Amino acid sequence: MLRDQIKELLLARILEGEYAPGQRIVEMQVANEFGVSQAPVREALRELEALRLIVSEPHRGARVRKVTNRELAEVYPVRAALEEEAARAAAVRLAGDVAGLEAEYAAMREAADRDDAHALVAHDVRFHRIIVEASGNQTLLDLWASLRVEARTVISMVKDHSDLHEIAEMHRPLIEAFRGGDRARCGRAVRRHIEHFAKWVPREDAADAPAAPDPARARSRRSAAA
Repeated sequence: MLRDQIKELLLARILEGEYAPGQRIVEMQVANEFGVSQAPVREALRELEALRLIVSEPHRGARVRKVTNRELAEVYPVRAALEEEAARAAAVRLAGDVAGLEAEYAAMREAADRDDAHALVAHDVRFHRIIVEASGNQTLLDLWASLRVEARTVISMVKDHSDLHEIAEMHRPLIEAFRGGDRARCGRAVRRHIEHFAKWVPREDAADAPAAPDPARARSRRSAAA
């Protein structure tokens, strides 16, 4: 639990910009701040490295890693395919029982009322985990978990400055689809849901985007060609 608490605090600092990309996170300093040994801090840093939010280098320690828009965008088509397949199987196994989905949806709305983005994301991910787990396919669940959905969802929201109430309400059509229990409808609804979120993430970072053409230089080239 201590490891998890430290991880969550460090994660919040990274996502909120308190730790900037490239900044070093010193184990001893963090341990002293929280009054703990270095062991739980080291474990927390390992988990953040597994999330690809930090990178550790020999003799240099842990540094915050920049998560690019392109990296975020690449996750969504993979996630959409996995969750569409999960939804089709889950529709049969849930058989219209949406009580778990309703509970997470209600919790998302409450989190939005409190303007608590981290709580909303936690319930958002639990909502989708219910669907994936209900598929009964352990391989699919393992692949989905490997995408680190929670961390990537938080990062996407931070980059986009999303409306929390809008995010919560976007889960209502999924509940209605699963209430009906039609496999094809549930698969389509989940895929559309995730693909909609994918559109919120720019495909390139500003530093990677092609430079805008210089009108003066273009006129000069035309003149030279003439």
